[in-house]
Amino acid sequence: MATMRAKLRVGFVHESFFGPEGAKSGETLKFHAVPAPKYDPDGLDEDNTFAKFSPSADLSINVANPELFGKFKAGDTFYLDFTPAP
Repeated sequence: MATMRAKLRVGFVHESFFGPEGAKSGETLKFHAVPAPKYDPDGLDEDNTFAKFSPSADLSINVANPELFGKFKAGDTFYLDFTPAP
């Protein structure tokens, strides 16, 4: 079964607050694809197996788990691996 890898960078983190106390209720993480500094002649890059040359991707995740608040910062880079799930 095929897999796919994308290298994504946090573009920004938007914090949400709720209630009369103004307690933090969530974070929205916005990710974008990270292009390689250079490519082989075929445009292939092991960090972004879904694209040739310049990858394009946007991902938004709403985090409502307080254990994860503050764990992701703008500029952080991650691999996102897609593998089939049962």
